[in-house]
Amino acid sequence: MKSIEVRRKFIDFFKSNTHSFTPSSPIVVANDPTLLFVNAGMNQFKDIFLDAANPTHSRVVNSQKCLRVSGKHNDLEEVGHDTYHHTMFEMLGNWSFGDYFKKEAIQFAWNFLTKELKLSEDRLYVTFFAGDLEDKLEQDIETKNIWSKIIASDKIISGSKNDNFWEMGKIGPCGPSTEIHIDLRSDDERTQQSASSLINKDHPQVIELWNIVFIEFNRKEDSTLESLPNKHVDTGMGFERLCMVLQGKTSTYDTDLFQDLIQNISLISGFDYGKNNDVDIAMRVIVDHIRAISFCVADGQLPSNNGAGYVIRRILRRAVRYGYTYLNLHTPFLYQLVDALADQFQGVFVEISNQKSIIKNIIEEEEKVFLHTLGNGLNLINQLISNLDSNSNLIHGSDVFALYDTYGFPPDLTSLILQEKGLHYDQKQFDQCMQEQKQRSRAASEIILGDWIKVTDVPIEGFVGHELFSVIDAKLIKYRKVKIKGESKFHLVFNKTPFYPEGGGQVGDQGLLILGVDTSSSISIKIIDTKKENNLILHFVENFDCNKQHFLNPFELRIDAEKRKLITRNHSATHLLHHTLRSCLGAHVEQKGSYVGSNYLRFDFSHFKKLDHIILSELEDKINHAIIMGIDLEEFRDVSIKDAQEMGAIGLFGEKYGDYVRVIKFQDSIELCGGTHVSNTTEIGVFKILSESSVASGIRRIEAVTSLCAIHFFQNKLHELEGLQLLLKSSDNIIDSVKRLMSENKQLHDLTKSSQKQKLDDVIKKLESEIIEVNNIKLITKELSLDVSMIKNICFSFIKRYDNILVALATKSKGKSVLNIALSKSLVELKNLNASQIINNVSTHINGKGGGQAFFSVASGDIPENFDPVFEEINDIIKSC
Repeated sequence: MKSIEVRRKFIDFFKSNTHSFTPSSPIVVANDPTLLFVNAGMNQFKDIFLDAANPTHSRVVNSQKCLRVSGKHNDLEEVGHDTYHHTMFEMLGNWSFGDYFKKEAIQFAWNFLTKELKLSEDRLYVTFFAGDLEDKLEQDIETKNIWSKIIASDKIISGSKNDNFWEMGKIGPCGPSTEIHIDLRSDDERTQQSASSLINKDHPQVIELWNIVFIEFNRKEDSTLESLPNKHVDTGMGFERLCMVLQGKTSTYDTDLFQDLIQNISLISGFDYGKNNDVDIAMRVIVDHIRAISFCVADGQLPSNNGAGYVIRRILRRAVRYGYTYLNLHTPFLYQLVDALADQFQGVFVEISNQKSIIKNIIEEEEKVFLHTLGNGLNLINQLISNLDSNSNLIHGSDVFALYDTYGFPPDLTSLILQEKGLHYDQKQFDQCMQEQKQRSRAASEIILGDWIKVTDVPIEGFVGHELFSVIDAKLIKYRKVKIKGESKFHLVFNKTPFYPEGGGQVGDQGLLILGVDTSSSISIKIIDTKKENNLILHFVENFDCNKQHFLNPFELRIDAEKRKLITRNHSATHLLHHTLRSCLGAHVEQKGSYVGSNYLRFDFSHFKKLDHIILSELEDKINHAIIMGIDLEEFRDVSIKDAQEMGAIGLFGEKYGDYVRVIKFQDSIELCGGTHVSNTTEIGVFKILSESSVASGIRRIEAVTSLCAIHFFQNKLHELEGLQLLLKSSDNIIDSVKRLMSENKQLHDLTKSSQKQKLDDVIKKLESEIIEVNNIKLITKELSLDVSMIKNICFSFIKRYDNILVALATKSKGKSVLNIALSKSLVELKNLNASQIINNVSTHINGKGGGQAFFSVASGDIPENFDPVFEEINDIIKSC
């Protein structure tokens, strides 16, 4: 059965059992500080489990894109080494939100596997929760009894808390689970040993198929459990594993989900899959990782050096590294697999085919950069080897860590290169450096969340700030204390708020929280930020008096109105910019990200070349024309997605929209948007582009200002021009004056350059007269009062002119002594002399340290009384060679 049919059968089965299909959410998570990526099917329903939102449907089915790079069985460095674990995978799932529970969930799963898919009941085993003394939980007898009416008792196995109690995190919803496992071993193996003893023992052919979680508890911060008012069912089945079973394979990589990609990488590399273990691992790594990279880029996450972007970059570089090391692929290759991936998911996840060109360009550019890094890394490793003492074969672990941390060079590739040369590095020291870095990283990013303290139980209206800048009767629903990077703050949730939470590129509002509105002793507290977590609007404050007397009174919430107006103008301007870009450049332009603050806006979009000043001027003119025209805002709330699309509304790729959306229209600019906007474009005032640049291959960025910030920009530029005119002492055209100044400067530069060349020639001529011969090798040793760059040029001039020369020149620069040693090619190759080794030996005379290459090295250190000891030791080295 082909994978596309397996997926369809699963969804159709549950739809026929009154489940509503919900599309996969983007793989990159928004509005959840605890996650970078979706790692389970339940993530998009998390707010329902947390009782922060009401479900649209009580029964749901979907196939969710997931990414895991850590945790049980999901360490990134292990993916590819076995035949069934992955970074990116699909999770098939069905959910009940306060509807059916254990009996129905178990029956649905059993019927689908045995009746719909015709899996042999004889090969299936199930588990149930055995209970836990620490949590004072008894064994799940109800689940055990349900299974006992379906399957033989010897195939019902009790499981520990580790295997059969699912938790969202350290705190939050949780509950016992039941798993369905399948035994794929041969009949002979099954006769010799029952699968009962192999369940959850990491046997590659006795594997978990389906996990069914009964969410009925909430884990509090003090680790105790409390019962939830509503009970839910959350199930997950690995799509790739199910395809493996149905296609009669022993590896997920042998299914049609991966075989097309493996055949493609085989054609690109010239290696066959299945003939060499290292080659097989490399191919599995590559075909797994291209899926993760492509889906993340399609959902809006570009590779970068932090957060989710760093994870993508790490995955991509791992794939490139395996291709480089084991498949001899030293030029970009990953991007060539995107076409096959797009074909595979056509009609299922169309975001790959819709953005294929952008994805390929971004991946290819990342590959080029990393391949260049690998080249530089190889040079650095050779330098480490050349600096090694002749009687040592151990490289410092700290040096290998620096290669990894500073230059991105993989330590396992370093290890392979060193092994080929009979060397190794200090693993213990490397691990210590890595651990110290992780501790620094944790300390910089640690967030400790306290339990929510409930205050009142009234309906939540949510955001009312489209119409209001303040409310005077807000009620505190709940609050919690948090620690961010060691600093305490509070998160407050109100039944209604005018504060816009960060989202859609727009920053969160700031303002005031006023306690005791109706009293003479009111207290004002600054709200420093507003964010959304799942479906809750969190107001960030640094101090909060948890006196319950305050909770009985209404709160006033008042945003910083002037700052909001500036933000609103910038947000509406991004809509005008987006529309104008599409009209000027073409419909291929899509928004790839934005930042809308009070002082400027940033807009990222897909386009393949730099915008010249003519296009930028055209954009400015058209946007400012739209501003002057005074276009009224047309706002449409609670519009169905279908109706919004028929209106021509544009959505942001990677954004998860609900069934009903808000549409913002300024004449021909029509977008899905939840942010704040001007009521008429004249409120924007003026629009000015500050810069246009590249973010990644195929992604451009425009930064701009509007309103008062644009006026301040023009004023500053005018002041600069006036100041320049005064400096030039010219009332003429400033550009002509600058051109004259540049021409005069060039003449002076040419004159200086000619003078320097003459001086250099004179020094070289004088040094030639001072060449001596030691052991049939020409030698120059001299201290010169010249700058460092001239010294280097002199060294290179001599080793180009002479086949058999060592040049050692010293100078003083910026309070330090600088020593240069250069060797002609023949001395390196025939006499085995090494400039780097020599300079390390002689630099002890200046308490210095140096390095470089075999033919040229530099050291710096203290300024000595003279350099005679240095030059004498060099003389001795030549005598002994």
